[in-house]
Amino acid sequence: MKCPYCGAPDTRVVDSRLAGEGEQVRRRRECAACGDRFTTFEGAELNLPRVVKRDGGREPFNEGKLRAGMMHALEKRPVPTDRVEAALTRIKHKAMSQGERELPAQRIGEWVMEELQGLDQVAYIRFASVYLSFADVQAFREVVERLEKDPQGNKD
Repeated sequence: MKCPYCGAPDTRVVDSRLAGEGEQVRRRRECAACGDRFTTFEGAELNLPRVVKRDGGREPFNEGKLRAGMMHALEKRPVPTDRVEAALTRIKHKAMSQGERELPAQRIGEWVMEELQGLDQVAYIRFASVYLSFADVQAFREVVERLEKDPQGNKD
């Protein structure tokens, strides 16, 4: 790490501590040339994949958009915020763990539906009705019947 004061390339770490709720390391450094001290922060760089939309367009993974979609489906439903946050975290983790540079939006939508089915059936139906673009009442009825048979969406 170059010294920000004199530009010398040789600095040494004199102290390290956890910072930012344990997600960063705070390091105090000292320049070997001028003796000045400065602080650096080190954290993991997590790269979420780009999202490939149905029309072929690509955009960065947007956690805010994901959260807004889920919260819209969960509006006025008795689901604790910590359970919603845990679901969002699981979806982000799945996205990162795929090891792909790009993910189809459809796959992310499926993950959201899985999480919503475990959180609240009404929210699941709300999201599914928009996401699956029900063509008619029969398509809607099929999803409701499937939900009645298997409320948690267990896969056999």
